[in-house]
Amino acid sequence: MKVSLLSLLRRAGIIFVVCMATAIVAPAQSFTTLFSFDGADGANPARLIEATDGNFYGTTTFGGTGSCFTSPPGCGTVFKITPEGTLTTLHSFHGFASPDGSNPVGLIQSSDGNFYGTTGDGGTVTPAFIFGCGTIFKITPEGTLTTLHRFNGSDGAAPVGLVQATDGNFYGTAGGGGTGPSCNGSCGVVFKITPSGVLTTLHRFNGSDGAGPVGLMQATDGNFYGATAEGGTGPCTLGCGTVFKITPSGMLTTLHRFNGTLTGGASPVARLVQGTDGNLYGTTSGNFSTGGASFGTVFKITPSGTLTTLHSFNGSDAEVPGAGLIQAKDGNFYGTATGLNNDFNSAFEITSAGTLVKLQLFAGPQGSSPGELVQATDGNFYGTNFNGGTNDHGTIFRFAAVPAATLTSGRWFGYQALHQTGAAKTFTLKNSGSALLIISRIAIEGSSSFAISANTCSGPGLAPGQTCNVSVTLTPVVLGNLTGTLTFTDNASSSPQVAALAGVGTEPATLTPASANFGLGAVGTTSTAKTFTLSNFQNVALTRIAISTTGDFAVSATTCTTSLAAQSKCTINVIFKPTATGTRTGKLRVSDSANNSPQTSNLTGVGK
Repeated sequence: MKVSLLSLLRRAGIIFVVCMATAIVAPAQSFTTLFSFDGADGANPARLIEATDGNFYGTTTFGGTGSCFTSPPGCGTVFKITPEGTLTTLHSFHGFASPDGSNPVGLIQSSDGNFYGTTGDGGTVTPAFIFGCGTIFKITPEGTLTTLHRFNGSDGAAPVGLVQATDGNFYGTAGGGGTGPSCNGSCGVVFKITPSGVLTTLHRFNGSDGAGPVGLMQATDGNFYGATAEGGTGPCTLGCGTVFKITPSGMLTTLHRFNGTLTGGASPVARLVQGTDGNLYGTTSGNFSTGGASFGTVFKITPSGTLTTLHSFNGSDAEVPGAGLIQAKDGNFYGTATGLNNDFNSAFEITSAGTLVKLQLFAGPQGSSPGELVQATDGNFYGTNFNGGTNDHGTIFRFAAVPAATLTSGRWFGYQALHQTGAAKTFTLKNSGSALLIISRIAIEGSSSFAISANTCSGPGLAPGQTCNVSVTLTPVVLGNLTGTLTFTDNASSSPQVAALAGVGTEPATLTPASANFGLGAVGTTSTAKTFTLSNFQNVALTRIAISTTGDFAVSATTCTTSLAAQSKCTINVIFKPTATGTRTGKLRVSDSANNSPQTSNLTGVGK
């Protein structure tokens, strides 16, 4: 139990280094490797935090100048790194049996401006924990470290992070230690510690209610919520893990026991996050103990314990989530996953409804085995890769995840017969950004003559690079010029995107020009022909066409026959041959199947 649990909590990333080092992927254009560790300045970094001074702080599990027997040597570090990538080592831990501990596992910044964290090893050595039971420490922004507590096994071992509560104290979990009989006395604990270092054990897990807790968060109801990697029930060798609630006084309630199935999930290995909707969100890392291929899940659970699996990883979209989620400014959740094959080390985005999109692939110099992300005040995402980089000791990276929308320009629908629907025009919306584009509204405004006839943009979102289409038709309800807009409202900064719509509502068939003056002509002589155009704006053929003239006017030539195809035109040439002097009038008349038949043009001329 102890070896499996500690390996799961602190060294899971090492499992994947051989598999992932040779993966070749095309990086997102927004990705930047800020720093590659070389061992002397640390190795295998844990998650970052953004501090109030605008810099980032974190820990490395190994490396530094300590004397632990690891490869690379070193017992871990605390570091500061600027947003531009300048790293400063603030502290190197000294060894497994040293008072300050070894193998730190993350930081938080307290309201006093200092940083607090835990080490998984070092401190007090016991027969059960030969590398030490771990410590809790405080470190100033300048690097002065104070050890606040050394675990002794009974009060916990291998602590995995802290949270500062509203009462000013720190709460956390230790993955081992305690007195749980089902775990050989090592099921883990929940503890409270004051800023001055007074520790109280709030709960010792017993296996049935979980084992190997993996961190806490305080919810808006004042209680703490967390998960255990093992224990509970299910087909997993040591239990498939749980989700629990614990009050500040230590009353624990098991909210959910994972069942180890493909969709049910198993073995959460990261802390939960509370969404703005009040629910809790987290990840499971999968279940391989029964020989299956369960790649982990993203889940939502209410504070009362109703769990919904939002996404089950299947190997093609990433494989094992190895870190927790964060909720970003856009309201969506972001996380990372580490693969078991050469194709997958990724950052992903998922909505509260479960729509997941892969944002970034990691490999080789970029790093592998990514940890928990942090969204900084500049809007970018920062994180660490446990492995990979120039020296294969891990990296710190930054990438942008910003949706952007590109919409087809406006369209001319032409002339369309009144109350008849013309051919559809298609508008394409593309997510030209690097995050999920979520479309909240598609509407036509400005004219009731335009309507949406088909829409592939109504799904949960567009992944980067994807497109969707909206088709619009024109059915004129009035005559004359018609204008409108097709409007998309979404989460891109350019929202709303607008495409102009324009067309003309017209009679089903027209004869133009509506009048013609042939001028002065000698009696008995023939004028030059004038051309008239018969247009069929209908969607069906114009039939039963008959052409006639009155007065001293006659048809000299025509391209019209007894029928005219839909949306087509033909011409009629008319001549004037006056039979008397003075003003002469007549009409060109076309009768046909249109409901505005006949179409006429007035003709005039003067005989001399």
